[in-house]
Amino acid sequence: MSSSIRISEETKRKLEARKREGESFDDLLDRLARTEKDVEEMGGWLDEDEAEKLEEHVQEKREELNESLKQRKGRTDDRS
Repeated sequence: MSSSIRISEETKRKLEARKREGESFDDLLDRLARTEKDVEEMGGWLDEDEAEKLEEHVQEKREELNESLKQRKGRTDDRS
């Protein structure tokens, strides 16, 4: 089944710029419309518990990085 959608010339140019070699517009739009959940399912490498642990680990590391950056910024401000 096929459908057609109306888009402006500007939008078409933007989409054409994002297309990969040999990629159809359908392939492009499918790729752009994927969600994180779609990607996880395609990968199939994490079950729900592992995904939750990974998410917690990433959040913890993000917080550690943010704290480290705050401390570095504080040391830089002190030197001014």
